[in-house]
Amino acid sequence: MSDVADILDTLPALPRAVLYDWDNTLVDNWGTVRAALNHALVSFGHPPWSEAEARERIKQSMRDSFPRIFGERWTEARDQFYAYFEAHHLDLLRPLPGAESLLRGFAERGIYQAVVSNKTGRFLRAEADKLGWTGYFGRLVGAQDAAFDKPHVAPVRMALQPAGVEPGPDVWFIGDADIDMECAHGAGIVPVLIGSGEGSGFGRFPPTHRYDTCHALCGLVGRGRDTISVEQ
Repeated sequence: MSDVADILDTLPALPRAVLYDWDNTLVDNWGTVRAALNHALVSFGHPPWSEAEARERIKQSMRDSFPRIFGERWTEARDQFYAYFEAHHLDLLRPLPGAESLLRGFAERGIYQAVVSNKTGRFLRAEADKLGWTGYFGRLVGAQDAAFDKPHVAPVRMALQPAGVEPGPDVWFIGDADIDMECAHGAGIVPVLIGSGEGSGFGRFPPTHRYDTCHALCGLVGRGRDTISVEQ
């Protein structure tokens, strides 16, 4: 491409609504999540997970994953995880570079924004409050807020409900993992990947658009920056 005009010709139309994953998409709280899980694992006689193991496995919600890991004692393990995480998660919370600019850019254009995360809802909303971001979102949907958790369509519908928007091609789901792309495909909305992609399911659930960072996606929202990276 020879200039910015050529780049703009390739850009997809801006969406009517945007849904986001939370962890590793907008914020970095990975260390606390992994530490809390390893605390629970070790407490119940399991070996701790390495960084690579954790990044591959920590995607589903607790009510979907803990029964498989801990069996009949999964609620006890849940309580161990919650106690550790609640004590530490706000201290180490950091916004990812470009995330707030992205939220502000969509908000300035009147585009509805919401979150669909598999983080427990009360922790999700506490973190948004801590960052001063709650006002950007029409709804913050976490694990156990809807009848089913991501990748089911139920939390997508719950997140869009305040705007009266139905899932469709004018809605984006922005996330960093294959489970986010799976959720988008299942709901009939546009899957948008941030980063290199966590998980092995991208062959079945490929992103429609892909951006290296939130900063790169800001280039689309601004419609005039040359930092955008598009893969279609």
